[in-house]
Amino acid sequence: MELEKLMTVLTPYEVMEKLVGFPTVSRDPNTDLVDWVEGYLAEHGIESHRHWRDEARTHCALFAHVGPDVEGGVVLSGHTDVVPVDGQPWTSDPFTVTERDGKYYGRGTCDMKGFDALAIWALVEAKRRGVVRPLQIALSYDEEVGCTGAPAMIEAMQGVLPKAELAIIGEPSLMKCVNGHKGGVGAETHVVGFEVHSSIMHRGVSAVMEAAKLLEWANEVNAERMAATPDSLAAMFDPPWTNAHVGTIEGGTANNITAKDCRFVMGFRVVPSEDKQDWMDRYTKRVREVEADMKAIHPDARIDLDPRFDVPGLKPEKDGAAEAFVRGITGDNASHVVSYGTEAGQFQDAGYSAVVCGPGSIEQAHQPDEYITKAEFEAGHRFMEKLVEELAG
Repeated sequence: MELEKLMTVLTPYEVMEKLVGFPTVSRDPNTDLVDWVEGYLAEHGIESHRHWRDEARTHCALFAHVGPDVEGGVVLSGHTDVVPVDGQPWTSDPFTVTERDGKYYGRGTCDMKGFDALAIWALVEAKRRGVVRPLQIALSYDEEVGCTGAPAMIEAMQGVLPKAELAIIGEPSLMKCVNGHKGGVGAETHVVGFEVHSSIMHRGVSAVMEAAKLLEWANEVNAERMAATPDSLAAMFDPPWTNAHVGTIEGGTANNITAKDCRFVMGFRVVPSEDKQDWMDRYTKRVREVEADMKAIHPDARIDLDPRFDVPGLKPEKDGAAEAFVRGITGDNASHVVSYGTEAGQFQDAGYSAVVCGPGSIEQAHQPDEYITKAEFEAGHRFMEKLVEELAG
């Protein structure tokens, strides 16, 4: 009892302040944040485990378990990385939580350090109160660059923590229980041309103009899918089809030279009833057709494809344990799906029942002056209170 009195028990808001204060943009290390979380949990007698991304040891995941050493518990899953603030017109320090007009501003308050803070609070509270059903936390890295860190983290958890039954991934969903989302797959596309003066462009190969053929293919695919009648599962989504998209592109040397290089990432957001690999195969086929025409002009011309991300969709589960557990807390019996991707499908593929449920709106994610409303954060706190009560029996 005396030891407990000496422990510092932070509120969810105070934990969020700490987490937002670490500028864990995906390109930068997240170890300072993980050090703090590990230390804070240790203060409360909770042992944490790390999984390092690679030998450089700049990025790592953290996971922990409280309650009886048995299977069948609940995982609260979030990511530690945030998107950059470069070039965004913030009106306050992005890495300091600022409260005004009933909103908490700061990079990650919505996506998704607000949830992470609530999950950490819940884990400590579950330890303090005692639970009869285990509670776990899993904090990943590199979610914002394609959900590439979670699969290795989930694999590392096996055999170290007792296998939980269900996972709640706390991406912003306005505390609605999301039981389905699209998958994502994409490849970096490097078009390599052959430079000549643009006055004799027929003797060269312009990487930029050849890349345009692939972008036009994407436009044609999108028009085709938009006009098609969606199946019953696809019809749940907005939009109810798989779409192809290129967000950035770069290439070329000068206006009067056929471009030697052009690079972009072709990505697909795939409805759960379709196969991501089928879409990559379809794209690869078109790439090789364009490449063959390029090589007919010059043999050194080529197109290289490098896989960038492969995120499974979240499929609605029949009588899913995660959905039933979350609905029991929220009282929301409606069915919700979203078109953005999360790590939920990766937990589902690893044998966990999974849903998405977290405070805040996805519309605020990645924006300048990102925020979570005070009301939404408090709703998340009430959810965690009820969750701990449920696990305590």
